[in-house]
Amino acid sequence: MKPKDVRHFVEHIAAHPVLGPRYGNLIKDLPGSIRRVLGQDSITAVVFEELLGSTTQFLGAGVAGFVRNDFLHEVKTAPRFWIGPEFVKRINGGNSPLLSDAEVRDANSSVGMNLVVWHNSMHPADIVRLGASTKVMIAFEESYRGFRLRELIAQADCIEHMIAMRKAGGLYFNRAQRTYGNYPEVKPANFSDEPRNVGITREVALTHAGSWVASLFLDAPPQFGLSKSEQRLLVAALAGGTDGEIADSLGISPFTVKTTWRAIYDRVALCRPDLVPDRSHEDGQAHARGKQKKQRLLDYLREHPEELRPVSRKLLQQASARIKARANPESILDTDV
Repeated sequence: MKPKDVRHFVEHIAAHPVLGPRYGNLIKDLPGSIRRVLGQDSITAVVFEELLGSTTQFLGAGVAGFVRNDFLHEVKTAPRFWIGPEFVKRINGGNSPLLSDAEVRDANSSVGMNLVVWHNSMHPADIVRLGASTKVMIAFEESYRGFRLRELIAQADCIEHMIAMRKAGGLYFNRAQRTYGNYPEVKPANFSDEPRNVGITREVALTHAGSWVASLFLDAPPQFGLSKSEQRLLVAALAGGTDGEIADSLGISPFTVKTTWRAIYDRVALCRPDLVPDRSHEDGQAHARGKQKKQRLLDYLREHPEELRPVSRKLLQQASARIKARANPESILDTDV
């Protein structure tokens, strides 16, 4: 989502048969809260559109964010509240529940993060369409696969949304038992009587292997330790385009693009030299080999999105050292002596 999309998003929420009444007069404060958090590492907002002939129809948006532990605790305990309006009130009031960029880096490199879905704002008639629901799942996976998730929770925006989350493997949160489990029977007329929280924890996901939502919890530590500028370039490269087009999209010079690629290759070569171009040859085939191996690196990153997520190199190095120490306890004894 870009700033220009905020107006369409708010209009879509206001016209939603469930969400519009839920926001009430607070809908006027929604644009400001969205604009305040766009661009932060803790928030992802994806717009869904459909091409109808020569026109584009706005179908909705998916918005989710990494939140602090205390906010997640409040979502799961009384008094009950609607997540969307609560986000708006707290962000505009200067008490955002979202993690800072530094907190995202640290948590993603250690204990993991709590992901709360703000909205899937598609209208009920669109959610049940196979093509639309598949697009939402693909976008969500692209946004969050590779992060170290600790818990995922969403508040169903309508009964069709709850059914879709159930099919994806989400479990219903029982407030009385404080656990994720079976779904109660909910009639459409009673759906909005209370918040309907659906989600899963990391521990539960590991016992429900095979579901789509559980697969989001399969993560691995990154090997390369890429910097934020290197990650931005690679994300742009994965979207396609020449180096010149990448420079334009990132607002940097072609020279910076070139030097950043060199830094990436040097960093990757330390772990996986087979993935990067061999620049020791200057014959006529060097350019073709370089292009081929660049594509090989991008193909690898599509399967290993953890390399493109915010991390703390210091915390990752400390974690790696602890793992090595546990695997070789004699080295600790030698050091102590």
